[in-house]
Amino acid sequence: MAPRGNNMIPNGHFHKDWKRYVKTWFNQPARKHRRRQNRIKKARSIAPRPVAGPLRPVVRCPTIRYHTKVRPGRGFTLQELKAAHLTPRFARSIGIAVDFRRRNKSVESIQVNTQRLKEYRSKLILFPLHKKKLRAGEATEEEQKMATQFTGEILPIKQAVTEPEARVPTQREKRFNAYATLRKERSDAKLVGIRAKRQKEASENADDIAKMETKKGKK
Repeated sequence: MAPRGNNMIPNGHFHKDWKRYVKTWFNQPARKHRRRQNRIKKARSIAPRPVAGPLRPVVRCPTIRYHTKVRPGRGFTLQELKAAHLTPRFARSIGIAVDFRRRNKSVESIQVNTQRLKEYRSKLILFPLHKKKLRAGEATEEEQKMATQFTGEILPIKQAVTEPEARVPTQREKRFNAYATLRKERSDAKLVGIRAKRQKEASENADDIAKMETKKGKK
């Protein structure tokens, strides 16, 4: 498309050494195949360890807009691990994500994630590091034969949907006006300083108090 106006015609020298400025992606199919083969090789090497990633905690989404939803978090807190009788180092060695920065702000979150850790620990089969010397929590030969390769999401997180029960609204709820209530709250928050100042000045002057009382009586 030609430029508008009576301007100089641009003469861009884009044909000079264009190979340096063009990036090609002709090897994309081969790289895709190579990534798939590497995933299969890794799954075979670490079998029967889960390949879907470490276990993540259940956390609430931030802000008032999304806090009703839950999602997988970065890692379990030290308080949650302590409640489940696990150490951070041991937890990371058995496929549990640990987040040293996260803090629990409710008892509910501690209870939910502690139960999640205990359920994961009960379903886990730990192979012994030394076959001749078994440590506490490691599986025996019979339990090792029962182990299978797990493919999928570990303890998937489900959204808790609670539907309110249908009922007849009361007279107070019918008279409630959300718009007027919000406007009043906004006005009260805006005028709190002015009203406090007026009340302080009125308390200092007795004449103003008498005038205010007479005005209230007339109303």
